[in-house]
Amino acid sequence: MEIKLSDKRVVKIKDLTVDERDELLDSCKFTMDNGNVGGMEAPHSTMTKFIRIGVDGDTSDDFIKSLKFADKTAIFVEMQKNLLEGEGKPSK
Repeated sequence: MEIKLSDKRVVKIKDLTVDERDELLDSCKFTMDNGNVGGMEAPHSTMTKFIRIGVDGDTSDDFIKSLKFADKTAIFVEMQKNLLEGEGKPSK
């Protein structure tokens, strides 16, 4: 999967292992507001973790600092959608 950033750069997402997928999904912690999801705890460190583990290529501090918040969010959202779609065909 590739994600086009606002500055026209393209970020390629790795084919993650099951362990990497689990680590990323387990790191998403949400706050609750009267039984509804209110927001995500520690969104900045969570997005950085997704980028460091999931992006194929440069994930240095300099690269991450060069990203606009909207680009970090786009990478995170696309990766999360992909992770939540499942791992292919269900087992029998």
